Amino acid sequence: MQKTALITGAARRIGAEIARILHENGLNVALHYHTSKSEAEKLCQELNAIRSHSAALFCADLTETAHLKKLVDDAAKTFGRLDLLVNNASRFYKTKIENVTEATWDDLMSANLKAPFFLSQAAVPYLKQHHGCIINLADIHAERPLYDYPVYSISKSGIVMLTKALAKELGPDIRVNAISPGETLWPEGEGNEISDELKQKIIKRIILKKKGDPREIAKAVLYLAHEADYITGQVLIVDGGRSLYM
Repeated sequence: MQKTALITGAARRIGAEIARILHENGLNVALHYHTSKSEAEKLCQELNAIRSHSAALFCADLTETAHLKKLVDDAAKTFGRLDLLVNNASRFYKTKIENVTEATWDDLMSANLKAPFFLSQAAVPYLKQHHGCIINLADIHAERPLYDYPVYSISKSGIVMLTKALAKELGPDIRVNAISPGETLWPEGEGNEISDELKQKIIKRIILKKKGDPREIAKAVLYLAHEADYITGQVLIVDGGRSLYM
């Protein structure tokens, strides 16, 4: 029976590339999405055209904690097993300190930190059966906060500690690691846009002098999942050297 990965936020951007590279390497993929239905359906069709019955869609609002166990259970039942949980989905928007409300705090913390914890909790019984692993998507701003995004930065800092804590709690049966991307895709969404001038300024502060590619993040996921049997509780930084300048 082929190994199975559940990827949250798999419809587009980095999540879609993670799904593609895991699928290329023989895994069945459970593709979670929330609002990006058309992109998720297109990706699912693309992957099933390559290998039939190898991808399936699962819709859930990750801020609804009651839905999380069902998401994991449904993914595992669909493919008969679960070997890898990739906590990729997160929300990203400005929260100027004077404008932060309890609602915005709860929204970002719920999507970015609470959901990965309870998804991991639900996945434990399945992952234990096959010595599976959990990979969390952090951010270089977990270590050095992004101006005007304090709540987002705090939530990603929590992901780093979540990774370390779960690695300690779940070893030796389950490995838990994280990936901390640098500039990979420019931000989307109202209020998140950045100017061309700022983009060039950011690139100048990257040692490799270029923005990353989502496939580089996906390859890091593949490495931690398949080639890193003696690595747990670690955060792999994939940022072209930008954090050396920050």
